[in-house]
Amino acid sequence: MKNLTANVIGATGLVGSYLVRLLLEDDRFGEVNIFTRRTTGIKHKKLKEHLVDFAKTSSWAEKLQGDVLFSSLGTTRKKAGSIKKQFLVDYTYQYTVAEAAAQQKVSNYVLISSAGADAKSKIFYSKIKGELDDDVRKLDFEKTIILRPSILDGQRGEQRGAEQLSLKIIRWLTKFVFKRYRPIHAQDVAKSMINSVFRKHDTPSYSIYTLDELFELASD
Repeated sequence: MKNLTANVIGATGLVGSYLVRLLLEDDRFGEVNIFTRRTTGIKHKKLKEHLVDFAKTSSWAEKLQGDVLFSSLGTTRKKAGSIKKQFLVDYTYQYTVAEAAAQQKVSNYVLISSAGADAKSKIFYSKIKGELDDDVRKLDFEKTIILRPSILDGQRGEQRGAEQLSLKIIRWLTKFVFKRYRPIHAQDVAKSMINSVFRKHDTPSYSIYTLDELFELASD
């Protein structure tokens, strides 16, 4: 099997930072291209870092080459500053990159979505995640894979007090009930992203993994 070329957006985020490290350690991948708004500071012979403005598609689109696009880009309304800016990151930029990758004949697309993603939801976050899931499915990839984890566990660069409190409560609750909704560590999500590329899927062109399925996928 040839060494694959991976493309990553969201490389500085919670899942993306684990993903990049795992890809660099994985002998199945010979080249890792990351497209980011700020440098990761990582130096590695397999790594090519592209500092980009996602709004200027023509400046980076042709650099999307190879076998897989891993998309772990995302933000919160608080961090983005407004609903409009959150939509820009969580939908517009991700869709734009996915569309460009499909046009560049990148074969596989792996997207981190969210539990409860539903284009018809009245919850803004769930709605935009569902809209993105539905729209990327229409793009011309050989394989589109969507992962829908529950709340993410792991060490973030910034502190989110409310999220940390919620995580503690959910850990306690899911220890006894609702076990399928238990938090998943970001590193396990990153492992799931990579493993999903090599798993034989029931539906060859499109697959969704939800909640407890991700724990199994991470252990492949």
